[in-house]
Amino acid sequence: MTTIKDSVHDHIAVEGVAADLLDTPPVQRLRRIKQLGTVTYVYPSANHTRFEHSLGVYHLATEALAHLGIEGQQAERVRAAAMLHDVGHAPYSHNIEDVVHRRTGKYHDDVGDLLGSGPVARVLTDHGLNPDNVAGLVAGDGELGQIVSGELDVDRMDYLVRDAHHTGVSYGTIDAERLVRGLRFVDGDLVLDEGNVQAAESLLLSRALMNPTVYSHHVSRIAKAMLRRGTQRLLAHTDIDGEELRRMDDYGLRVALRECEATAAFAHRLDRRDLYKRAVWAEMEAVPEALIDADHEEIREHERTVADEANVDPDAVILDVPPRPSMRESSSRVLVNGQVRRLSEQSTLVNALRAAQHDQWRLGVYAPEETAERVGNAAIRALGIDLEDTRVRDVRPGVHATLDDFN
Repeated sequence: MTTIKDSVHDHIAVEGVAADLLDTPPVQRLRRIKQLGTVTYVYPSANHTRFEHSLGVYHLATEALAHLGIEGQQAERVRAAAMLHDVGHAPYSHNIEDVVHRRTGKYHDDVGDLLGSGPVARVLTDHGLNPDNVAGLVAGDGELGQIVSGELDVDRMDYLVRDAHHTGVSYGTIDAERLVRGLRFVDGDLVLDEGNVQAAESLLLSRALMNPTVYSHHVSRIAKAMLRRGTQRLLAHTDIDGEELRRMDDYGLRVALRECEATAAFAHRLDRRDLYKRAVWAEMEAVPEALIDADHEEIREHERTVADEANVDPDAVILDVPPRPSMRESSSRVLVNGQVRRLSEQSTLVNALRAAQHDQWRLGVYAPEETAERVGNAAIRALGIDLEDTRVRDVRPGVHATLDDFN
């Protein structure tokens, strides 16, 4: 057994299959992938990695299994899945996941190919575990897969607390231990036991508050968009393919961006934190429906149109259209008077938080500071953004600037 001191959960005892997985190259690679990617441009102390998060998920999964009375090979499969649940992440975690998916057809939880051969497969088979079954748990398949990936999963419980700890933002602080102790299975569904509606609400509220403050902070979104643009150009101008990109770490990607002539400018801007600025920052009501639902190619065409209208280089315009707001946690199940109910049916907070998510949604148009005003004017015209709607925030340099704009 190995005991590891953790900044969030104190001492974590790692044993069995998890201890043998710990030093495999795919798990050790997670030491070189930051948990929050470009959030470090906003919160400098947010340098924690996917490795320590994986340890935390393993720890909470172990506690959940003990509470639920699950033992033997079933429990070992879940513990292995918890330790391995993030090995499919590309560099900078979710920041370039869409780029990787377009090239490989895989998201970070599609790990069957990564677990099916090599040192991880050898460790799993040595412990009598089928790699395909473990990969299924990582994807949330089956009853026990809900512990690792579901509405009440231990993944979410760990990252909210860990991200809050390392950013210094208190909104993500939840009582993970109480949530774990409240778990039980009812007819194959993982639910929270009687008296835990408020605990479920705390998970929902923490995620809703962390999103605008940390995960979708405008500076982080701008850096993410620049990193994504640079990575797309890297794939287009080098022999690096999607699979190779997927197995890089943060450092490897940054070096590749610096060494490629077509991407060096983006790399240098990211190195110096010389980020693009917001040319337009618009709420949902001001944006045409077709633009909100545009796919990648349509967004790229809009960027070229705005660049032409503003008479700037196409790479000097980035259009950032986030997905429509969603609240997966609201479908988590809780026991109330002996009946299983969805949290959205039981909690009056859900509708308020959904409204808040809608209000927080922003379309961003980003450009270098020297061209931001010209690009902003062109974007408003070309994209059909409603200037009459007071919910359009024009944050071009020197126009309606606030202190937050300079963060």
